[in-house]
Amino acid sequence: MARKPDLPSTGDAGAPSAVDAFTREVARLPPKSGDASRGRLLFAMDATASREPTWDLASSQQGEMFLAAGEIGGLEVRLAFYRGFDEFKVSRWTSDGRELARLMGAVRCLAGRTQIARLLRYAAEQRRESRVDAVVFVGDCCEEDVDEIGHEAGKLGLIGLPVFVFQEGNDRVASRLFPQIAKLTGGAHCVFDRSSPEQLKRLLGAVAAYAAGGRSALLKYGQQQGGAAALLTRQMK
Repeated sequence: MARKPDLPSTGDAGAPSAVDAFTREVARLPPKSGDASRGRLLFAMDATASREPTWDLASSQQGEMFLAAGEIGGLEVRLAFYRGFDEFKVSRWTSDGRELARLMGAVRCLAGRTQIARLLRYAAEQRRESRVDAVVFVGDCCEEDVDEIGHEAGKLGLIGLPVFVFQEGNDRVASRLFPQIAKLTGGAHCVFDRSSPEQLKRLLGAVAAYAAGGRSALLKYGQQQGGAAALLTRQMK
């Protein structure tokens, strides 16, 4: 994979508009159906070489997902990632934040092409075979047929599995494709950078709250947090 040029940081000045757009999309999601006693979240990441710095960030921040879901009834997470030459791996389901941190910490990024379409197909299988309430995807680029990805995303929309897309940087193709993945699946899209780890932490917590308890739980989380999460609360009033 060719190394992309360093991008200028948006810093805190760029965060409000991105978070505001994200929360508007999440506020339109339908209530979560089914048993809300324990939500299930597929946490999927691009682990190719360009993602290494943000992989470390997400590893350190993912604990917020469990904190957000703990009071609601808990959350089970399955880690999925692609990297290297045609390598795609998933973990077992876990409700232990320390276990997920250990699993993520054991992964090392390797150069390779993206496998977003494959990831979406896997998510569809999980939806059909077991109860999965939401998908988080963290990535920064796309090197595949965008029409194929759009087709797979549309299938997820038909079976009611939202994808929350967290985009690092402003790669041209990703900036056009990632919002479409969110739209086609009924999820949401947000751009973040490494200068705003607290923003990522709060947004991951918001998705976890939705996966565990639907929009009502998401509203409660926003009311409790302030900052980025408070924007979510205002959008849902």
